[in-house]
Formats: sequence, C-alpha cells, structure tokens
Amino acid sequence: MSTENEGTAVPPAPSAPPVPVESPAASAQGAAPEGGAPTAQIPAVPPSAPGAPEQTPAYAAPMGAGAPEAHGYGSGAPGAPVSAAEAGWPPPPPAVPSYADGGGSGAGGWGSSYEQPAPKRKNGRGGLVAAILVAALVAGGVGGGIGYSLAKNNDSSTDSTTVSAPSSSGDVKRASGTVANVAAKALPSTVTIEAESSSGSGGTGTGFVFDTQGHILTNNHVVAEAVDGGKLTATFPDGKKYDAEVVGHAQGYDVAVIKLKNAPSDLKPLTLGDSDRVAVGDSTIAIGAPFGLSNTVTTGIISAKNRPVASSDGSASSKASYMSALQTDASINPGNSGGPLLDAQGAVIGINSAIQSSGSGGLGGTSQSGSIGLGFAIPINQAKHVAQQLIKTGKPVYPVIGASVSLEDGTGGAKITEQGASGSAAVTSGGPADKAGLKPGDVITKLDDQVIDSGPTLIGEIWTHQPGDVVKLTYTRDGKTHTAEVTLGQREGDS
Repeated sequence: MSTENEGTAVPPAPSAPPVPVESPAASAQGAAPEGGAPTAQIPAVPPSAPGAPEQTPAYAAPMGAGAPEAHGYGSGAPGAPVSAAEAGWPPPPPAVPSYADGGGSGAGGWGSSYEQPAPKRKNGRGGLVAAILVAALVAGGVGGGIGYSLAKNNDSSTDSTTVSAPSSSGDVKRASGTVANVAAKALPSTVTIEAESSSGSGGTGTGFVFDTQGHILTNNHVVAEAVDGGKLTATFPDGKKYDAEVVGHAQGYDVAVIKLKNAPSDLKPLTLGDSDRVAVGDSTIAIGAPFGLSNTVTTGIISAKNRPVASSDGSASSKASYMSALQTDASINPGNSGGPLLDAQGAVIGINSAIQSSGSGGLGGTSQSGSIGLGFAIPINQAKHVAQQLIKTGKPVYPVIGASVSLEDGTGGAKITEQGASGSAAVTSGGPADKAGLKPGDVITKLDDQVIDSGPTLIGEIWTHQPGDVVKLTYTRDGKTHTAEVTLGQREGDS
C-alpha cells in the first residue's frame, strides 16, 4: 500500500499458511494454523484474509437479526494455502473491513438499551452495510429523551413564542449541483432491496437502476441470501415494489446484478461517472437504507483513493471480497450496502460496500454498529465492467498472474511463497508470472506506478484490471530490484 494509504485499513495478519494469489482459498473460522505466512492467489479468486487495519471495516449490508461479527484485514485467521489452479474461492474472511450490511436485530442500532422503531425485520443477517462501530447508540437514545423533555416543557409554557417563516408561492428551486438537487434526481432511481433465503433469513440493502431493461446494480452480500431459491424484492421511493431475480453475482468483487420482474417502462438509470478522475477532497453523496430507513441521503468527501480493503460479514462460512476502494466520510451504516456514492454532479462514482469498525462490536452479538466516518466504496469503473460481464454471461471473470503470495503484512510487499496451496507449485508452470520470470521468494513492490505493500493490496490492484492487460511488476530478489511485464491471465467464476 502506498504511503498515502497507510492506516488502519490493512493491519498485519497473523502468521498462517500461504494462499494462492490466483484464487484465494477458503478457510475455517478460528485460530490460525501453525505454519508460514498466509498467502493468496492473485486475482482469479480472492485470497485468504490479509493483514488489515486495526479498526474493523464491515460490510454495509442488510439489516436483520443475528448478524455475524464484522471482519476485515487483520485478526481473521487465514486459511490453508490453495494452489493457483485449484484454489477454492473464497479466501478466509478478513478481520478488518466488513460489509456495511447491518447487524442483528438485538438492541437496535444505537446500543444495548435503545429499541429501534424501524419496520419489522426478518430473522437472519442484518442491514447490508459492513457494520463497524456499535458504540454511540445509547447516546442517541439519551439525546432523543432530552429533546422530547425540552419540547414538552416548551409546549406547556405560557410564555413561549412561535415564529414562522413567511410563506412563499410555488416550490423552492434548488440550484444544480446542490445536494438537494442531486438527491431529487437520484432518489427515484434508487431502491431498497429485501433479500430472503428459502429458510426465511435475510436482510435489507440498497441498489440503483443500471439500465432501462430493469437491471439493478448492488453488492453481492446484499443478495447472497436469495441466490439459491430465495426471494428478492425491490421497492422504489414512491412505494412501488417489484419482485426480482439474481442475474449474476461476484463474491470476489462484491458486485451483483438483479433484474426486476415486470419492470416499468419509465426506468431512469443513474448516470455513471468516471471513478478514475475522482480526487481526494471531492464532494460525495451517499444514498441508502441505513438501519432500514429507506431513501436516506448523507454527504461527505472523498477521503482517500486506492484504499486496500478486504471485507466480510464475519460468519463461519464467510467469503472475503477485495477492492482498491474509494474512502469517504459520508455517513454509511448497516443497510447502505449496494447504494450509490455520487459526485457533486449526481454521477455514480462508487457502490457503498463496507465501513470501518472502531472496536469489537462490528456486526456481531445483538447490536449493530454505526458510522465513524470511514466508509468504503467499490469504484464504479470496476463495478460497471463486472456488471456488464454478469449480465452477459452470469459469471464473473477475474484476472490472475498465476502465483501464490503471502497475505502476511510486514514482508515489504507481496511475497511469492515457496509453496502454493495444498502443496502445489507457488508459480503456475506456463502461467503469466512464470512466463515473466518470477520465482518463489520474489517480493512484488509495485504494479505499474501503484506501491504494493502486501498480498491483499496486490490482489485488489490486479482486480482493477482485465484479463489480457499488460502490467509492469517491480520486484526484489536477493536484494536487487527487477521489473517484468506480465500479461494477466483469467479465471471464470467464484468457485
């Protein structure tokens, strides 16, 4: 990770066996096995959980009951190594960034004592936004009580005076580029998604209109519950609800496309911007259903770009997602997952996906965490390409280099392991890395001009490219720096 991206987003991971870079291996939940540092196969399938920030980002995912603890880079124990060719998808859940998908029903969003008067929730995972922080809810409850008390006292006072603003004829016009103007145009094309599995568990997330054919773009973790025989519905701000079906989903990218059944003919797709041109400090507007409160608009700025993030819902069967994310301080909470992150002109620049946790709360236990100003979005340029692929074939395609890299932090880069997963070769014979002359023990420190500080960072950066792209890798071997051009290979599907 580059200097400007250093921070809590990618903390060091505990020592664990290598996982192939080409396709990260799945790992059992629990203590990390003894052995070498964890590794991951670069982008064919996400690798095991890498080291991550000390804070724990969670998925900005669905609202529901019994949401698992948030995970991301760091504390999550990586799984056993997987070969580049056979690596099982997905890698073990990271311990830091988690899906912004809401926690369990428990005590509500604010903490142990506040009962949230939100719509009745389904049993299962909670809101779709990687939950991170669980603290200040009690304060929210207390503040509400104080406000009510003051209002009551004022109402009973005989000396109180009410001042009303002068009435004006007609609607107030909002200038182009204002938050109100952007929200007015974007809200009608944003939907609240309810996903329910065949067993009745599920949650609530967000999505937005991708095209006039009825395709809705969202996060994979928002619709995961409904993939196998479940039920999906999408509700627009005007109250109109439509049944929907999953067209395709990509676990590694955390992107999914659903399609409305009997879609209306007047759908208005949101304009897609260019996430490559976004600058730190640019204004952002996030739309979603935090804690089940549909059509909520929040604002902020782009806090950082190319932030390495590995996120997961923290469950035992959790599968990690990797991204080179846009970081924003716009308030993102459980239920925001899958919603659009817009620029000041109203163009979509990202998909809200995960949030950072400030403690052990996350999505676990009986409470839900809230925003602490550290939200992460999948850049729309990447999400757009993935969506188009899913609509076309129903399956994602991941670029790979055909080598296993360590997911352990502190190696000074992405180190190619001495041995791949399940005893396979760390560098696939005849694969992209092999053809470029890379060998076990080499430490990749740059991909083109992007500094690589760990295996997870390399995976996220490779996944911003397409199979067939030629990238320049800078690596060290025996204390000397070398460069090599690598033509990325590919792997289809998440399994």
